[in-house]
Amino acid sequence: MSVKIADTAEQSDNPVKVVFIGGLGRSGTTLLERLLGQLPGVMPLGEITHLWERDLLGNEMCACGATFSYCEFWQRIGAAAFGSWDSVDVERLGALKATIDRTRHIPALAAKRIAPAQHQLVREYVSYFEKVYQAAAADTNARVVVDSSKHASLAYCLRWSPNIDLRVLHVVRDSRGVAYSWTKQVRRPESPTGDQMTRYSPAKAAMLWNAQNAAFSLLARRGVPVRRVRYERIIQRPRKVIASLARFCDLDLVESDLNFIGDGWADLGPSHSAAGNPMRFTVGRIPIRPDEAWTDDMPDGTRRMVSTLTRPLLGRYGYLNEETLVPEPKEVTAGE
Repeated sequence: MSVKIADTAEQSDNPVKVVFIGGLGRSGTTLLERLLGQLPGVMPLGEITHLWERDLLGNEMCACGATFSYCEFWQRIGAAAFGSWDSVDVERLGALKATIDRTRHIPALAAKRIAPAQHQLVREYVSYFEKVYQAAAADTNARVVVDSSKHASLAYCLRWSPNIDLRVLHVVRDSRGVAYSWTKQVRRPESPTGDQMTRYSPAKAAMLWNAQNAAFSLLARRGVPVRRVRYERIIQRPRKVIASLARFCDLDLVESDLNFIGDGWADLGPSHSAAGNPMRFTVGRIPIRPDEAWTDDMPDGTRRMVSTLTRPLLGRYGYLNEETLVPEPKEVTAGE
């Protein structure tokens, strides 16, 4: 006997609303989280997939500037969710992640039915995330919590939870810009040892770009509300994009709620983002402008190679129309 999504309908009377920002890293996901996080009723949490190892074990810095063990917000969340962070079995979490939360497991997680044993593991794994989301929403009176973990495999795990009202924002960026960005050396300021962010070769980044974006496209056909948004459109029209995404998240805004976004800039307040791009530490007015260094600095051969490897999805997302304004990508919602 296998388990269907419908079979998990011991649905909570009050599921926590989670907006999951997905896509390959270096696609503008942190910028989107920061902008959404300025809206009333929204609590951005950062990349919760890294919370357990980097923060709970590594005691890295919260976006507020305090180390995890000294951040009052995260200590309240640990107490409310688990009684204490000391109660979290990080070793067990790691074993569960290795067993189910990997890109190679997406085909099984995407099925309409899964074996009871696998379903039990998924529910155990997701329960840790549920507790964090629920505690954060209660602590801040948030209508929506934002998890910018990005990984498609985690989104597929979360879809099996009856206690989460899941919405996904699928962020795409031109694969050539993404591949170029992954070659850069970027220091992780939250790391006490001065670690660098992961780097990938252009070919590796191109293959990851294909895998992650294809996975989120399939997720929309598995009953999860998914909205695709281009990084370039966020940069061009941030106020319009954020207003549209707020409606997708069932947030009722008034015009003044978007006054933190101006012509080419945004004002960002402090946050408690647990992990992610170093931009999460930035507070104050930031410029919103396109990062197009790759158009001049990427070698022609590398650009052709990345273009060839990613051509099908580049065309689908409109990135091959280089001489004209790229059209707005089609909105994708559950059931399409």
